[in-house]
Amino acid sequence: MRQQRFIELGEGYSDIYELCELIKTNASRLQRTFLFTATTKEGKRCLSIAASFSPAGEGGFYPIYICREGIPSKEESPSKRQLVFEEAAASVGSKPIPVDLKHSSEFPETKLFYQYVTGILRLNHLLPPLD
Repeated sequence: MRQQRFIELGEGYSDIYELCELIKTNASRLQRTFLFTATTKEGKRCLSIAASFSPAGEGGFYPIYICREGIPSKEESPSKRQLVFEEAAASVGSKPIPVDLKHSSEFPETKLFYQYVTGILRLNHLLPPLD
């Protein structure tokens, strides 16, 4: 039985560097990288960065590591954190896929937000279907 789950990291530089290290050290398992853009109720845009991996061994667990909504989004110039993530992805041959989403504050629970994101990714064939 396959299981897909978001594993939330923090939003600071150290968390982004941890995600970049996961991408580099698990390059053979990396499936996709993502740049999720959301707009807050106040009209501010922010980014989440994420990476999905295939299962390790025969476990059937598909992790999706994410740094949720901690990066301010400016169309005219990407932030240092976004550039670090894009460089790490490029170093293993991945180009982050941009996806516009609702902000997580629009959901009463984080779990519902992740169900919504999973649905969007599956509808666009960016995550494999469950068995």
